[in-house]
Amino acid sequence: MLHSANQIRLVSEDSWLEPYSDYISDRLYRYKGMMAHLAESQSSLLEFANLHRFLGFNYDSATKGWWYREWAPSASALYITGTFNGWSRTSHPMMMNASRVWEIFLPDSPTDGSTAFGHGQEYKVCVQSIMGQHDRIPAFANYVVQDEVSKDFTPRLWAPDEPYTWKHTGTFPRKNPIIYEAHVGMGQEEAAVGTYRDFADKILPRIKAAGYDTIQLMAVQEHPFYGSYGYHVSNLFAPSSRFGTPDDLRYLVDMVHGAGIAIIMDIVHSHAVRNFNEGLDKFDGGPATYFHLGEKGDHAAWDSKLYNYGKLEVSQFLLSNIRYWLEEFQFDGFRFDGVTSMLYHHHGLGKDFLGYADYFNEDADKDAILYLQLANQVLHETKPSAFSVAEDMSGLPGLCRAIPDGGVGFDFRLGMGLPDFWIKTIKEVADEAIDIEGLYWHLLNRRKHEPTIAYVESHDQALVGDQTIAFRLMGTEMYTAMNIGSKSIVIDRGVALHKLIKFITLALGGEGWLNFIGNEFGHPEWIDFPREGNNWSYAFARRQWSLADSPFLRYGQLGAWDAAMVGLAKQTGLLSATESTLLNVDVRNKTLAFEKAGLIF
Repeated sequence: MLHSANQIRLVSEDSWLEPYSDYISDRLYRYKGMMAHLAESQSSLLEFANLHRFLGFNYDSATKGWWYREWAPSASALYITGTFNGWSRTSHPMMMNASRVWEIFLPDSPTDGSTAFGHGQEYKVCVQSIMGQHDRIPAFANYVVQDEVSKDFTPRLWAPDEPYTWKHTGTFPRKNPIIYEAHVGMGQEEAAVGTYRDFADKILPRIKAAGYDTIQLMAVQEHPFYGSYGYHVSNLFAPSSRFGTPDDLRYLVDMVHGAGIAIIMDIVHSHAVRNFNEGLDKFDGGPATYFHLGEKGDHAAWDSKLYNYGKLEVSQFLLSNIRYWLEEFQFDGFRFDGVTSMLYHHHGLGKDFLGYADYFNEDADKDAILYLQLANQVLHETKPSAFSVAEDMSGLPGLCRAIPDGGVGFDFRLGMGLPDFWIKTIKEVADEAIDIEGLYWHLLNRRKHEPTIAYVESHDQALVGDQTIAFRLMGTEMYTAMNIGSKSIVIDRGVALHKLIKFITLALGGEGWLNFIGNEFGHPEWIDFPREGNNWSYAFARRQWSLADSPFLRYGQLGAWDAAMVGLAKQTGLLSATESTLLNVDVRNKTLAFEKAGLIF
C-alpha cells in the first residue's frame, strides 16, 4: 500500500508537491520492499553489500589458499591465467557452483606444477563465450598496473603479508563541511604525475594551514585515460596505480585523518568506460551483463556505458563498492558523480527543469533512485560519521532528505547553479549594472531542509576550454601585473571582485563550502591533462604553489583572504546559521548589508 500524502513529511512540508505524492510515496514503497526482500534473502542490506568478500580473490585461512570467484552468466568457460602458471590459458579451469558463479581454489602448496599464488602476482581471467576467447581484468581486481611500454593494463594482486597498520581513525561528522577538492596527480608543481605520498607529505600541510576540514579527492578509482579526470572508470575496486600502490593511498588517508581532516572521494557509479580490454563491457560475452542493452546502455554525450540498476546483481556489485572504500580505505564519504544522469532516462541532456512536473513523470529512473537510496543507506550504516554529496543540477525535491521522509538520502547537494550564475554575470553584466538585491536573493534560492555545498568554481570551471573566475576577471594581465608593486586597474578590480564573489557566496550560498585546488589563491592557468592535442604535455596538469609562496606577488594575498574567510566561517558557525536578514540595499551605489550568524556584512 502506498503512503498517503499527509504521512510523508516531504509532501506535508511543501503543498506544491501534493499532485506528485504518488511518485514520492512510490520511492518509499519500493525502498521498503527491497529492504524487506534483502532482510529475508540476505539477512540485511549490509550483508548484501558484502559481495567483495565472496567474489574476486579472497584468502581462506582454514584451507590455506585463495578462492577466486567471478559472476559471468553468459560465459561458456573461464580459466585463471597469470605469472603463477606461465600464463597458461587451459591449465586452471574454473567451475560453476550452485549459485551460478564461476570459482577455483588455488592452494598455497600447489601440486600441479604452478607456483604459489599470492601478493604481487599478475593475472587475468580467460573468458570463453560466443564472442570467442578473451583475457579480461576481473571485476573485483584490487590493483591494476599499466605497462610503461605496451600501455596495457594488467591486474596485480595486492595482498602483502603485513597489511597496512592504521595510525589514525577518521570519525569526523561534518554538518557544515569546508571542502578542498583536489586531484593527486596534478597536486605538485613539477610537470609530472604526483603520488599519494607526495600529496600527503607536501600538499596536505597547505590544506590544513588554509583551514579546510575536508578533502575531496578526484580520480581515485582506476581509469585507463589520465585525461578523463578519473570519470571514465574501468576498475571500481582498484585505486589508480598511476599515483602509487593501495597502501600508498591508505597512507594518504591516514595522514589526512592524523591532521584532523575528513576525506571523501569522487565515486563514479553513474557510468563506466566502454573500453573492452580494461572495463566491464561484454565482460562474459553477453550484451548486457552489467549494462543496459542497446542504446539504453550508451551515454551519447559521455561516450560511456550505463549500468542497469534494476538488475539485482549489478546493484549488489555497486553497493559492495560503497562498503569496500569505506572499510578498506577508511574514506569518510563520497561525492557521487553524475547523479542527474542517473535520476532520469534522458540523463538531463538538453533538459530544463522549470517546475515540479519535470521531476515527477515517466522520465524518472525508478531503479536508479532506488539504487541511490540503498547506496546512501549502506554508507550511513557502514560508517555513521560518513556523508554523501550529490552532483545534481536538476534540483530534484527530496534528494537530500532522509529516506523515511520521502527522500533519496543524500546529506548534501552541490549548488551547481552558483558557478553558472557567476560566469554569466561576469561575462554579460557590467559591474555598474549588477542587480545587487537580486544577487542576494539568488544566493539564498535553494530548497529548505536540503543542505547545499556552495562554491564559485570547481574543477569543471577550471578545465581547458573554460576559465577560472580569476582568469575571467583579470585575463592575461595575471602574467604581467600581479606583482605587488604593479599598477593595474584590471588587477585591482579582479582581485577585489575575486574576494567579494567568494565571500558573499560562502556567506549566503549554502550549508557547506567547496574550493578547487589552487583556486584559493587565484591560480592563473586552466587544467589540461596530457593528451594528443597538447603533445602529451604536463605543463597545465600541475599547481604552481610558488606563485602563492612569493612575497612579491598578489596570489599570496588572495590565499590569505581565503584562509581568513574560511577561519571566520568556522569560528562563527556561519555555515550552520539558518537565517539571514537583509538590512539595506542601495541600488545606486551597489551596496548591500545583511546580518547572519551575529555578523553584519
